Amino acid sequence: MGFDFGTVLVFAVVAVGFALGGIAASRALGPKWPNPEKASIYECGERPVGVAWFNFNPRFYLVALVFLVFEVDIALTFPVVAVFKGWVAGGPGMAWVAFFELLVFTGILVVGLAWAWAHGDLEWIKTLGTPSEEAPARAEPRRAA
Repeated sequence: MGFDFGTVLVFAVVAVGFALGGIAASRALGPKWPNPEKASIYECGERPVGVAWFNFNPRFYLVALVFLVFEVDIALTFPVVAVFKGWVAGGPGMAWVAFFELLVFTGILVVGLAWAWAHGDLEWIKTLGTPSEEAPARAEPRRAA
């Protein structure tokens, strides 16, 4: 038992050693001719225009998160569906348990999607108020007498 852990430990040390050894060799043996052009951002051979730091619309992140959630749902559902026929053949008890687990799992994700949809988080152009709401009247500034 201890030998198995020793093998894994030796493998991990050798793997980390190869990675760090490659980085160290590259730094030690590589050419060192720094200049401003090498330090600039590479954009497919074109001269960089503007700054590289700009704000993304947060909607990109939300759409990406919703995509990842449902991608994980499909990745976790496919293996269960693939062996579901075997569970049915083994007895109806296991098949019903697996069916309801999948139903609850997908139901939780659908409730989360419905919540995000109801709050308008999936709309690309989000309005901050309803059209029937009017802006409050501005008070006139007081003038000094």
